Amino acid sequence: MDLCSASDIKQLLERHGFRFSKSMGQNFLIDGSVPERIAEMSGIDKSFGVLEIGPGIGALTQHLCALAGKVTAVELDKSLPPLLDESLAQFDNVEIVTGDILKTNIPELVRTKMPEMRYAVCANLPYNITTPVLTALIQAGIFESITVMIQREVARRICAAEGDEDYGAFSVYAQYHTEPELLFDVPPSCFMPQPKVYSSVIKMTVRREKAAAVKDEELFFKTVRASFAQRRKTLVNGLFSGFSGKLTKPQVIQVLNDCGLDEKVRGEKLSIAQFARIADRIGELL
Repeated sequence: MDLCSASDIKQLLERHGFRFSKSMGQNFLIDGSVPERIAEMSGIDKSFGVLEIGPGIGALTQHLCALAGKVTAVELDKSLPPLLDESLAQFDNVEIVTGDILKTNIPELVRTKMPEMRYAVCANLPYNITTPVLTALIQAGIFESITVMIQREVARRICAAEGDEDYGAFSVYAQYHTEPELLFDVPPSCFMPQPKVYSSVIKMTVRREKAAAVKDEELFFKTVRASFAQRRKTLVNGLFSGFSGKLTKPQVIQVLNDCGLDEKVRGEKLSIAQFARIADRIGELL
């Protein structure tokens, strides 16, 4: 069975009476080179236990099974495990878990299902849960890398550098914890049914040390969010609004001056290190 053949896919789906769910963002790959490249470029080998999210009918899963020591795939759609039992019958190193990844204790699941291994994520993520899933995976604190296919717009945002129009709060969050790399783009024609947007595959290598030293991470990310909350306004106004009642505008201006920044600067121009200095300085005033 070719899991990227449109005719084989249709036959498999018909045998199991499967119907696509728009709410779950289901789009199955019909270009076999894509899942093969994703698996290979993830850098996994037999020492890895791999977490996959949303395996679908297993097009990527089978390549992961061929490379990894163990694969644990979490699937929300309860109608898909019977299809996966058929499509992945040749592999004995895969386990399908039915559930919602956003309601799952990820570290507990991974360590229970794949004990004493190195851990990585490799998945074709549903577009509608990309940001919360990536946040949960980073916060899990157990993965060496996260290789995912996501909406191209989101991938550009994650990889954007300061000064780019796509640079924002999630760019800073992702790059503080990981080193993201854009691997390749995937056009809509590679899927069935075809999505309306392009996809991109990115690899996020988790940093051994964070991108900048900060005294208070919670305050750091509050500073970052405030800096991007009003993109058309200056950083002074964003921080003044974000720390309303705690900092006066003259204090915000003084913070920026202390950090060697002009009071007219905007948040999208700042590096992670500059945000760290601002947050630390604000912490001294609160």
